Amino acid sequence: MEEYVMPEKNKKKSGGGFGKIVLLVVAFVALIVLANSLVVTAENKYTLVKQFGKIERIVDKAGLSFKIPFIQSTDTLPKQILIYDLAASEVFTMDKKTMVADSYVLWRINDPQLFVQTLNSQVANAESRINAQVFMSMKNIISSLDQTEVINGRDGELTKMIMGNIGNSMEQYGIELITVEIKRLDLPDDNKNAVYERMISERNNIAASYIAEGEAEATKIRTQTDYEITVSISEAKAEAEATVAAGEAEYMKVLSSVYADQQRSDFYTFVLSLDAAKASLVGENKTLILDEDSPIAQIFNTVE
Repeated sequence: MEEYVMPEKNKKKSGGGFGKIVLLVVAFVALIVLANSLVVTAENKYTLVKQFGKIERIVDKAGLSFKIPFIQSTDTLPKQILIYDLAASEVFTMDKKTMVADSYVLWRINDPQLFVQTLNSQVANAESRINAQVFMSMKNIISSLDQTEVINGRDGELTKMIMGNIGNSMEQYGIELITVEIKRLDLPDDNKNAVYERMISERNNIAASYIAEGEAEATKIRTQTDYEITVSISEAKAEAEATVAAGEAEYMKVLSSVYADQQRSDFYTFVLSLDAAKASLVGENKTLILDEDSPIAQIFNTVE
């Protein structure tokens, strides 16, 4: 049996191909190792580097970092401010009035290590704790105030009181509560109509009171004005009568002075006769015919 001997040229080609394959395999493995070593942390995330389930370190700055491949793993938690919307619920005021409170909470994770240990890295667990704590604080605060105080506190005072009641109780979970804001604070639907009707009745009573006061004031003003007008008219009439009386007295005085002098009396009588004669001349016929026994004729006849 003859033995086949590979030519030297073919031996070189076979050895070179195997080397390339090895290099490719090594490069591929290196890429896998590198990919499993890189840790990319986003701006709004915490990166938890774990080894056998235990947190080795927490990366809180955005960028690239490294971990031990295949031994260490990563997990993330939100770093940004989160919002939790509480369900609307009924609360009772100190004066036993029912109100519906609808609120929301702004919060964030400020201690990722503690958050993982107490809440098992679950945001849902955190929201459950926040819901219970905020609701109890809101209930306690509102129950210590009457309805008027609750309504007046919606400008921010109520939020301060609720936040003060919560205090630092959420820090045990690695949570920071930024604020509790009340979106709506209203009466239950079944009470609204009765309250609105009472408010309308109260406003109508107030309006009727204002109208009655206005009418009473208007009557008072009209009475006072009528009285002042009556007094003014009476005074004006009295002044006019006094003026007329003074004029008549002066007239009589003038007449007396005229008739006291015979010449003046005759002249005055003559002037009056002329006026009488002039008044009798009407129409186009200007002829005056007088009987000699007429008083006017006698006046003219007596004038020398």
